[in-house]
Order: sequence, then structure tokens, then C-alpha cells
Amino acid sequence: MFMKRIVLLTLPLLAACGSRYGMRLPDEMEKNLPYETRIELLEAENALALAYDKVDEASSEIVRARDNIRRARSRAQAAESELDRAEDTVSKEVAQLTIEEAEARVEYLRSRQRLNVAKLEVEELAKQCAVARFELSRVTAARKAKVAGSEGLDPKEFESQVSECEAEVKEERAGLGANTADEKAAREAWEAKKAALAKKTFDARTSPYVENL
Repeated sequence: MFMKRIVLLTLPLLAACGSRYGMRLPDEMEKNLPYETRIELLEAENALALAYDKVDEASSEIVRARDNIRRARSRAQAAESELDRAEDTVSKEVAQLTIEEAEARVEYLRSRQRLNVAKLEVEELAKQCAVARFELSRVTAARKAKVAGSEGLDPKEFESQVSECEAEVKEERAGLGANTADEKAAREAWEAKKAALAKKTFDARTSPYVENL
């Protein structure tokens, strides 16, 4: 755990590259931070690690959704084959409902993936904010420890960096509303098709034709 925290001290260096919020404690000052000061920064490091975890989770959700979309497409193709082989009216109706459910599932998963991608972009930005907050903590700690050169750093500039980034995150999160609404509407449409298929095949909970995500 301690080693992980020490490694985290290098994360802002990586995250600052290409970031619009890239002000950070200079390398020479970071090297001169007293051990006691580094210990005091553990809470800030944990918050930073959490931001990285959220990005990882958002990325994993995109991968899971991609796999679900692939399976849903295969299910739709299989349903079309069943329709071609159906010989009686009931079988044809079930096959047609299965196709409609599968197609609605694909559309829902696509809308969900668009929301996932948008959320990942927000979490990436939130990670930049976490780095900015961590740098503010380090600057504050360096000045408190009277590290040489730290007196020339203005904490207000680092505070402004945090404020600007957090304001942008707030705006981006608010912008997720449209994608969220589309995802909800697509899910409701899929649920309706799923319910119709389940009804035709007797029971939504046990029907072999109905697959839950």
C-alpha cells in the first residue's frame, strides 16, 4: 500500500502532459518535500487514486457494452434464421417477436454505449481536476514546509485551476442529460419488445426466448 502511494506521486507528472490544467509543483521542489509532508499528502493521494479508478471503471463499462452489442447482433441474426425455418404460424410469430426484441436490444445498447463514451470523457476531465487538487495540496504543503522556492508559488493560481476545472466538469455532467434521456427511451422501447416476446412465450422470468442483460 505504501509503495502504491509513493508511485502515485508520479501520476500527476503523467496526467499533466497535454492537460489544460497542467500547473504543478516543480520537480526540484517535489524532490525536497520532507517525509512528514509526504505522509500528510496521503489523503490527497487517495482521492487522486479514486479518480483514476473511476476512469478505469468507465473504460471497462465501454468494453462490456461492446461485447453485449456483439452478442445482441448475433442474437438478431439467429432470430432471422429461425424465422426462415419456422413452419407454423405460432413459430413465425415468436421468431418475428424475437427479431424485434433483438433489434430493440441492439438499439438500446448503442444508446447506452454513447452515454458510456460521454461519461468516460467526463471522468477523464474529472481526473484532471483531481490532479489539479493534488497539486494544490502539494504546493500548500511545500509552502508550509518552507521548501526552497515555494514562496514564489501563488496558491491562488492553483486554486483557480481547480475551480475552472471543476466548473467545466459540472457543465459537462449537465450535458449528459440528452444522452441519458436517449438511453432511457431506448431501454423502455426494448423492455416493451421484451415483454411482448415474454408474453408470447408464457413467462418473462422463465422464457427461453428472453435474455436479460
